[in-house]
Amino acid sequence: MTEQDFTGQNIRAQEAGWTFGGETPISFSEHVRKSVPFYDAGHDLVCKLSDYFVKDQSICYDLGTSTGTLAGKLARRHTQRPRTQWIGIDREPAMIAQARVENEGTVGLEFVVDDINLYPYETSDLITAYYTVQFVPPAIRQDLFNRVFQALNWGGAFILFEKVRACDARFQDIIQTLYTDYKLDQGYTPTEIINKTRSLKGILEPFSTQGNLDLLKRAGFVDILSVFKYLCFEGFLAIK
Repeated sequence: MTEQDFTGQNIRAQEAGWTFGGETPISFSEHVRKSVPFYDAGHDLVCKLSDYFVKDQSICYDLGTSTGTLAGKLARRHTQRPRTQWIGIDREPAMIAQARVENEGTVGLEFVVDDINLYPYETSDLITAYYTVQFVPPAIRQDLFNRVFQALNWGGAFILFEKVRACDARFQDIIQTLYTDYKLDQGYTPTEIINKTRSLKGILEPFSTQGNLDLLKRAGFVDILSVFKYLCFEGFLAIK
């Protein structure tokens, strides 16, 4: 195998074949931390926002939890809340296995292998989706937003972080070029960057800021705030 086969951190690349399964979970945390600007700072922001919504006996979900890094941070932040449940959901068994290893012993936290579009949610005070919904097929994305809204208590929150497309072609060209520069600065080679882009064809489908706002509003959310923005990455807080 040569550099032509990889996207970085020894993750294999296939044309239009990016997967979160296989051996990806082993080095996924390192890979995504290098690929997404302010990845850990975004986690810290989500944790601080969670203080406004998590209560005693709350049920909270992390959608597309991958290796459970954010879910683990949230659960450990709220250990003083008796009987609060934190549930990380991911459809990839290998991701869930890695999440259980990395968060072993964290009180009140469990991980389940399931499809976030089908999972039987209980009434929740907080639901997070950290760069997850962009991988949900657009045809069923609205259904997921509807289910999130329906699952939340009145006053509960949906914290959504997404890669976003710009509002027109000129701005898209600017932010995509700057993002490529960012990845080069992180040490990725041009070949690795191209491999990753090719592997995500038809798999990563970002919407624009307005597109995400439209999904939230159609689901029923009225109170929505952008809480983070850097190039093509944005975080939203939506309160039911």
